[in-house]
Amino acid sequence: MATQALSGYFDSPWPCEDAGPSRLQALQGAKGLNLQAHEKLQSTSRRTHLSTMTVLGEPGEVFLLTHSVLASHFGLATSAQVALIDPITLATRVQSPRLPGGPMWPGGMAVLSNGHVLVVYGRHAHLLNRQCELLHSKQLPINEPYNSFVVLANGLVVTKNISDKTSARLSVLNPDTLEPMASDIDFAEPSIARLSAHGNTVYVVGMTSVVRYHWDEAQLCLVQDATWSCHYLKDAKQSYGWDLVLTEHDAWFMDNGAHNYVMSMLGAGQNDMPNRLHRVSLTDSSVHQHWEVSGIQGGAITNPPLVDEARQIVVAFDSANRHLRAWRIHRNFGHDTQLELEDLWHLQNFGAASHMLLFADTGELCINDYQRFKEQVVILDIETGQEKSRTHTGGLMQGVVFPSAGWQRDVYWSSMDRLTRIHIAPHD
Repeated sequence: MATQALSGYFDSPWPCEDAGPSRLQALQGAKGLNLQAHEKLQSTSRRTHLSTMTVLGEPGEVFLLTHSVLASHFGLATSAQVALIDPITLATRVQSPRLPGGPMWPGGMAVLSNGHVLVVYGRHAHLLNRQCELLHSKQLPINEPYNSFVVLANGLVVTKNISDKTSARLSVLNPDTLEPMASDIDFAEPSIARLSAHGNTVYVVGMTSVVRYHWDEAQLCLVQDATWSCHYLKDAKQSYGWDLVLTEHDAWFMDNGAHNYVMSMLGAGQNDMPNRLHRVSLTDSSVHQHWEVSGIQGGAITNPPLVDEARQIVVAFDSANRHLRAWRIHRNFGHDTQLELEDLWHLQNFGAASHMLLFADTGELCINDYQRFKEQVVILDIETGQEKSRTHTGGLMQGVVFPSAGWQRDVYWSSMDRLTRIHIAPHD
């Protein structure tokens, strides 16, 4: 059964990006890869047109979201497409028509608890059945790309535009009709990061601050929590933060998110400062801490950290300078006070940039390692940083989007030019 946090989503091992609106990026309640000494990773891949993510529906169902980009170079509207693919060969079984989008930015997709597939891409939301037939479409209010969505525990869909100039506007949609369920909420500043959610509470990372909104059932609208906000860039020269990870007690994210990604994040930072890992207590937002990831100038990221709640480990990276680092979390005086991070392991010259994937039961961390025009997917032991296996994806670009777990001890790895199935094979 789906947990309360996932009650708006279909009951599958990976129904949406990051496996849930808390963005834990972890496969819970299912077996991990459990790679043995006599086994190794192997890959099967196909070329794609800007793949963003895969999500899982019923057993054997794998949905792939792709989108166009060429038209955007000429100021024209782009579109997205959903395909139901073969879980082993990756061949397309059926696919949707081209879905109107508009301004280009990688969107989002999820299988909802009503059994339908929801896509938010460009300035449109689209609802499809699981045969990829279009049921409803809705144009969203602002003529800018919308940065995916979250589904609340009550089933309502919350989405917003992405911009570094226009203030963010939150829209709440009915999951069956895509019609508005409340008046839009104007946020005080622009927001780059995707939304996150716990239950019926939505978290927004703005260009300088992070706040949250609760769904008020009596008023039928989102209401900002006046007691909880954090100005994470106060007195700091770093640039904005990206997606936020919600654990039981804390919000975690990284800053210095301004970059000029084209093929990869290598050297792509646009700010001279080192990038930082942030933690904000969910019970007392004045309890805010940050740590430099590599300490090297020009650090940059475009994605969230990962927190292993069972093992109390946090993993962060500096994509621009190729550093990957893990700490043990020590809570000496409770969850609403300052905590300590103990260095656990640190891998240099490791090209991580994508969203990550954790197999929670086995402690296997799935992550990318990129060198110029060559991407590999690597399985690490999250406790030690020790490498268990790696394989080439065949991609020329560095993945910065969303992997998902598969159905048969496998992983689907999306990057801009390729979709790769990572699976297990015996050693030669």
